[in-house]
Amino acid sequence: MASFNKVILVGNLTRDPEVRYTTGGTAVTEVSLAVNRQWTDRSTNERKEETTFVEVTLWGRTAEIAGEYLSKGRPCLIEGRLQLDQWEDKETGKKRSKLKVVGDTLQLLGSRGDGGGGGGGSRPASRDSSQSEPAAESVPSRAPDQAFYDDAPKAPSDDEVPF
Repeated sequence: MASFNKVILVGNLTRDPEVRYTTGGTAVTEVSLAVNRQWTDRSTNERKEETTFVEVTLWGRTAEIAGEYLSKGRPCLIEGRLQLDQWEDKETGKKRSKLKVVGDTLQLLGSRGDGGGGGGGSRPASRDSSQSEPAAESVPSRAPDQAFYDDAPKAPSDDEVPF
């Protein structure tokens, strides 16, 4: 039987990430995402909202990028997999378990100064990525007459469109 374990989350961080390092020197950070769901109750025609808090563990360069660029309230997209952690409680001796997400990729959303909402973003930072610097966040488009551009960006002509 085939199996598939993939999670895609978009939400806001509930706290600032703190990067730690294993004895082997690998970066690790745990973040918590608040993921909102909105719907309309058909019986009362009332708008409702539900928030789910999800714990996510990031490793390697992805963890370092999260520590550098993310802060409480910042929106992001995380792709990863579900993992079940099991342990025995030292105080009670009972078996405990917790379902969490191990993040493989991270995409920053919004702008740098943005605490929430917005579009834009950066290239996904992959756990296996060998890039030394994170991708720069996208800059909102501006009017061509501003000094920001040397030349105004031009739309491709019909001859240049490949389809």
